[in-house]
Amino acid sequence: MQDFREFAEKNIVIFDGAMGTRLYEKGVYINRVYDELNLSQPALVQEVHREYLAAGAMVLETNTFGANRFKLNPHGLADKLEFINFQAAKIAREVAGDRAWVAGAIGPLGIRIEPWGKTSIEEAEEAFTEQARGLLAGGVDLFILETFFDLNEIHQAIKAVRKLTDKPIIASMTINEDGNALYGTTVDVFTPKLESWGADAIGLNCSVGPKTMFDAIEKMRALTNLNIIAQPNAGLPKVVDGRMIYLCNPEYFGEYARRFFQLGVRMVGGCCGTTPEHIKWVANSAKALSPGGKGGSLQQFKQVENVEVNVEVVELSQKSTLGKKLADKKFVVTAELTPPKGCDPEQVIQRAQQLKDAGIDAINIPDGPRASARLSPLAMSLLIEQRVGIETILHYCCRDRNILGIQSDLLGAYALGLRNILAITGDPPKVGNYPQATAVFDIDAIGLVNVIHRLNHGRDLGNNAIGRPTGFVCGVGANPGAIDLDLEVSRFEWKVDAGAEFAITQPVFDVELLERFLDRISHVRIPIFAGIWPLASLKNAEFMNNEVPGAAVPEHLLQRMRKADTIEAQREEGVAIAREALERVRGLVDGVQISVPFGRVDNVLKVIEVLGR
Repeated sequence: MQDFREFAEKNIVIFDGAMGTRLYEKGVYINRVYDELNLSQPALVQEVHREYLAAGAMVLETNTFGANRFKLNPHGLADKLEFINFQAAKIAREVAGDRAWVAGAIGPLGIRIEPWGKTSIEEAEEAFTEQARGLLAGGVDLFILETFFDLNEIHQAIKAVRKLTDKPIIASMTINEDGNALYGTTVDVFTPKLESWGADAIGLNCSVGPKTMFDAIEKMRALTNLNIIAQPNAGLPKVVDGRMIYLCNPEYFGEYARRFFQLGVRMVGGCCGTTPEHIKWVANSAKALSPGGKGGSLQQFKQVENVEVNVEVVELSQKSTLGKKLADKKFVVTAELTPPKGCDPEQVIQRAQQLKDAGIDAINIPDGPRASARLSPLAMSLLIEQRVGIETILHYCCRDRNILGIQSDLLGAYALGLRNILAITGDPPKVGNYPQATAVFDIDAIGLVNVIHRLNHGRDLGNNAIGRPTGFVCGVGANPGAIDLDLEVSRFEWKVDAGAEFAITQPVFDVELLERFLDRISHVRIPIFAGIWPLASLKNAEFMNNEVPGAAVPEHLLQRMRKADTIEAQREEGVAIAREALERVRGLVDGVQISVPFGRVDNVLKVIEVLGR
């Protein structure tokens, strides 16, 4: 097995789910000492480990949550504690083989230590040392200290393990519904403490469901550069016919796993109430998303076992005419045409013909801009390519399809001859004309780039071979005017790392914002197309400035638009502003995308006159 620290630095790590829940479901009642089952019913414990491994778990936790002297002593088992821990590690190791890591699970002692109880911190440390010694002898790869609510106690556990070994330590607290630990310790208090005490990764587990834990993890993410683990319960339990039932369904659990990954959490598993089915949904979410950099970057997911497939990946210059221009470092000029709201494509096709005749290289077809319902962009792209003979760049958003539909659409688009894709997350339905519509967002733009990258390398979402690979030229969006530029730059880095080959910016009105952005991404620079928007009127300028994220129109340009006293004069001023922007950015970028507000192709033609086309 690869070194755990090295692997976790760049990849998602999926932990298993609840051991106790599965044993309970298999008929082991709660009056039993579950840790003792490592001695009396090892095959049953092994069976649970196998179920989680088959579900996609990459780390198996030993059945030793309560295997310490204080919890075992009332049952007459204290003298067997090291052997119980040793056997638990051996059982998990035997199942894991070289397919998964084994984490030695250590929980609280079950008593209060000083200053809240009579047990000294030295006694607590020694108790944790005993347990860790048995787990080490059994062959664990790492330790997970979990479900602690007392900072003082988890500190003793960290010291005990670190005294014995330099193997990775994951330190996980548990919180109440208010987001604080049992003694009221807040996230901003225990997060830096856990980091300073030498844990390799920190996080939360147990007690609460995914939503509450997500809110707390979000705060932790802002406070530490360490990897974070999230292991929520399957919601809150209810008693049904005398049995404790957790009602959080696996699909919902998987949705929150995706959100954790997008937040930058590398390690996700389950606690009380979770089953192999829950972990399977976590694994499904991980197939398209994988945290990378410390701020939560997303990289292509790499499984522990990855069978190589010999495929001939299509070179950029061979993918499409656009790909050839990018490879040859040609300046690219594209124009954006929005599909109609009805089923008649003729007007858009005529505009595409005008743009082709004017020397435009490709036509961008947006996908439901501002969450509007329009003619399928895939169909519109195909019609334009077939009837006009110019390449299109199909915008494809994640809002409306699950990952199965996304893969099907992409394979279908490629089979139909479409070669250029712009991967976008998509606007939420609430901003559109059907605010009550539901959104899917199985993945975001970064995950979509990963999906395209997989297909371009002959693999589907499940990492299965698809035969001949696709050859998409994959583009992404970029927002130089983002309010949180650090986050925007980080996401851009993730997109490039996932396989993006070019990027199109939001409309550029303030060139200094573009220059600042280009400077920030110089280390991951791919071809950049600057968005150019010929303002159609003063109202259009005000709309862009106030309602389109990242499309800031500087005050001096708004003043110019205000001075134009007729709609026609405002339109001409908008064209003049767009021409000036194009002249200023052409030496900074690799191409431009010129929008066609309200279908006025004549304005675009006036703008590109400065290029001599």
